[in-house]
Amino acid sequence: MPAHRYLPFDRRVDVPLQDRSWPSATLTHAPLWVPVDLRDGNQALAEPMDPARKRRLFDLLVSTGFKEIEVGYPSASRADFDFVRHLVELTRSGAVPPDVTPVVFTAARDDLIDRTFEAIDGLPRAVVHLYIATSPVWRDVVLGRDRDAVAATARRAATRMARLADARPDADIRFQFAPETFNLTEPDYVLELCDGLTELWDACPERPVTHNLPATVEIATPNVYADQIEYMHRHLARRDSVILSVHPHNDRGTGVACAELALLAGAQRVEGCLFGNGERTGNVDLVTLALNLYAQGVDPMLDLSDIDALREVVEHCNRLPVHPRHPYAGDLVHTAFSGTHQDAISKGLTHHTKRAAELGVDPGEAPWSVPYLPIDPADVGRTYEAVIRVNSQSGKGGTAYLLRTRHGLDLPGPLRADFAGVVQEATDASGREASADELYALFRRTYLAPGEPGPSGAVALLSWSADRSPDGAHRFVCTLRVGDRAGDVEGHGNGPLSAFADALAAAGVAVDILDYAEHALAAGGASEAVAYVRCRVGAAEAWGAGVDTSVLTASVRAVVAAVNRARA
Repeated sequence: MPAHRYLPFDRRVDVPLQDRSWPSATLTHAPLWVPVDLRDGNQALAEPMDPARKRRLFDLLVSTGFKEIEVGYPSASRADFDFVRHLVELTRSGAVPPDVTPVVFTAARDDLIDRTFEAIDGLPRAVVHLYIATSPVWRDVVLGRDRDAVAATARRAATRMARLADARPDADIRFQFAPETFNLTEPDYVLELCDGLTELWDACPERPVTHNLPATVEIATPNVYADQIEYMHRHLARRDSVILSVHPHNDRGTGVACAELALLAGAQRVEGCLFGNGERTGNVDLVTLALNLYAQGVDPMLDLSDIDALREVVEHCNRLPVHPRHPYAGDLVHTAFSGTHQDAISKGLTHHTKRAAELGVDPGEAPWSVPYLPIDPADVGRTYEAVIRVNSQSGKGGTAYLLRTRHGLDLPGPLRADFAGVVQEATDASGREASADELYALFRRTYLAPGEPGPSGAVALLSWSADRSPDGAHRFVCTLRVGDRAGDVEGHGNGPLSAFADALAAAGVAVDILDYAEHALAAGGASEAVAYVRCRVGAAEAWGAGVDTSVLTASVRAVVAAVNRARA
């Protein structure tokens, strides 16, 4: 591949920052989030949104908690213009909250600026976002203008915007400037342009100007973008009157990292799209950014508590799917198939519940520290049902977790390992995932069914009774069928199961009971119990299980099941 055709970033743009401080910074609060789904994201769709989808997405952005929303490019299409006019009517009717400010986008052309102000006529508040490309390759190839000519164009456009805003003294109209392709532009030139417009618009703390510095096309590692942002943060004039904004794209796959490092470097505002839609490889993903903060204990100031509902609206409006592995929002991001992961998660969830009880708080309020899960899935509206799913890659922990949480079966440790082998054989053969119900059916066939009256050759308990003498000895009287022969036998022992084993020996089946466990069966109601027994018959060992309203009956059935499995 001809790598020599491409220049490294340091031969394309100079970054005059040596004593950077952003590596030592920490993110402690959320920035001003500005979704551009209705403009930048909409322009990236093969089928731009119709009015109904635009309205549905706008309502979602408002309900999620965004306070500035870029609503369109009114001069670019009739659809965008009409949608802004629709928002004017919504504002008049009170449907747009007074703390939400629409942002509109325009290029530095007189007719487009006029059309933009025509669109926002009637809005009590708005931000008008002016952009012009500033980097050498765009100046030379696209615009055909030198630095002075581009600066003059931007200044003329900004002057026109100021005049049109002054004609609307009843409205709060603020200004935003974006030197498109900022990250490829000479830093001194960007500073000159931004400071000039800050002065022209007479920015002050009460009426700040926003300077939006986009990584229009990613060209370098995120630390380079952070250096560029810190340089601007340090040198911008009237810094207390400027909102420093960033708009990273994702051409190198590092849009989220660029935004986070830019915030460390002094940015106060981030433009992006929900789930990262946008031209080419997309804009920065605001949901991921916000939940990254959340996972560090920082309130993102957005309501992402029902992420599946949020995703459903975005997928409908964009007609684009969110990838199953998309951070936080994908169908599979809280799911473990790997056995080691499942075991760690299962133990972590158990420990979390125990820790919450010790602290005397609800598990939803207890500090979160569960392996492989950076946040509690419940915090974004997910249940634990999909956290662990079983396929041929899974192990004993995942299988045991699903049986316990979905069917109330708390398998002893050795039985977990035994059943994991059964599950792996089944999933290897099918080549697909096994659901919790399918696991239970497999468990029933393997460990419960052999304790029920079976075919010729199996041991079948046709009837039985057990009692205890005053001296504490136990007696077990039963009718057994072993193969084709049936008969009455009696056994004695220091417990009912040892007495049953003695009766089996009298029928010609020598049995040693090696392990035993039982518990109430939560999934079947408080009156049911399940018993697990491991038996040795000759040289073979096997587990069996039984379920009944009587613990003893469940235990006896488990012994029969284990014996039949061992004899098989």
